[in-house]
Amino acid sequence: MLKHTLIHPQINEVLGRAGHHSKVLIADGNYPAYNTLGPNADLVCLNLSPCVVSCTDVLRALVTAIPIEAANTMGIPEDDPHALGGDPPIWTEYRSILKDAGLDVELEPIQKWDFYDAVASRDHVLTIQTAEGALWANLLLTIGVRNPGE
Repeated sequence: MLKHTLIHPQINEVLGRAGHHSKVLIADGNYPAYNTLGPNADLVCLNLSPCVVSCTDVLRALVTAIPIEAANTMGIPEDDPHALGGDPPIWTEYRSILKDAGLDVELEPIQKWDFYDAVASRDHVLTIQTAEGALWANLLLTIGVRNPGE
C-alpha cells in the first residue's frame, strides 16, 4: 500500500526507475509533449478535459513521492505576445506548494529554447501532460537524493 498521495501506476513505475538528476516535466495544455520527449522518456497524458487535470494537482502529488532538488519554469521571452509583465500567477502557486511540502527549492526560469533542450536530454524520464489552461505553466523538476531513513 502506498503512503504518498501519488497513486497513478505508470507514473509510479517510471519514478521507481528514475534516479538522481532524472527530470520530470509537468506540461501544460499548450506544450507539444509528444514531439519534445527525451530519448529515454515516457509520456503520460492526464489531459481529461480543459483544465482537468491541472499542473498544480500533479505537483501536489509529486512532492509526496520524490525528492526534488531543482524546479525550472520556461522563461518568457520579452517579445512574446503572451508575456504577462511579471511572473505568471501559477508560479506563485508552485512556490507555495513547494514551500508547504517543506522543500527549499526556488523556481528558476530557463530560456524557452533552453527549456526545450533540457526536456530533450537523456536525463528526461517522464512528461506528464496536463490540461492546464494557465500560460507558462510548464515545470521541469529534477529528482534529488533520497535521504537514508526516509
